[in-house]
Amino acid sequence: MGNFFPRWVNWIPLKVIFCLSVVGMLVVPAVWYTATAKYTRVGYEPQQPIPFDHSIHAGQLGMDCRYCHSFVENSKHSNIPVAEQCWNCHKAIRTESDKLVKLREAVDKNYEGYTGERLKWVQIHETPDYAYFDHSVHVNRGVSCMECHGKVNEMKVVRQEKSLSMGFCLDCHRNPEKHLRPMDEITNLDWKPEDVDRHEFFKYLAEKTGKSAKDFAEGYKVKGKELPLTKEDIGKGLKEAWNVNPPESCTACHR
Repeated sequence: MGNFFPRWVNWIPLKVIFCLSVVGMLVVPAVWYTATAKYTRVGYEPQQPIPFDHSIHAGQLGMDCRYCHSFVENSKHSNIPVAEQCWNCHKAIRTESDKLVKLREAVDKNYEGYTGERLKWVQIHETPDYAYFDHSVHVNRGVSCMECHGKVNEMKVVRQEKSLSMGFCLDCHRNPEKHLRPMDEITNLDWKPEDVDRHEFFKYLAEKTGKSAKDFAEGYKVKGKELPLTKEDIGKGLKEAWNVNPPESCTACHR
């Protein structure tokens, strides 16, 4: 009995495998790139119920981040401020502004449109349920708000600047010296390494480590000439002084 199918049919399985391989070579990189936090979250900039301009409040006015996000030093979570927090200032400042209608509806009992309904801020930076992150631990070990949130004091509308992915966190845990600064500069988003008084800094490191301030100073010289302190230089000193050794194991974030 002759072959029922023509000979060219024998090539169909190989052609199908080849086509699937080509499709896979295109699809896998595309998914790999687009399914990352850097692609899906960075740049996220939702409109809020009140157009709160951080560049005015935290920038021009110099308001400390902790006035609104008051739990950040003592809690795992950095709280979103309640309407009453805003009203502390705005009951006396630009009260009649159209931009504050929703605020007055929430807290001003003398306002004809008062409802008492809380403000529904849109959360921008979110940690997945399966990952553990404690704000207070980081803030109390010299990690500035800017390291994760960017220059918020220059943003009219706050957006997500960093991916906050597992790789992002691990980069910091492996090289904490790149992200540390003096404790009294944590919420100063305009801080620069050159703001540090080198002699006071070396004296502080000596007090914390039991070493000589002179030895620290000599370490930042070349042929007897002082080198300018970089952010990483300062971070290395603080890492030693504070004994900062972030965990790198899975259990650090996945508990």
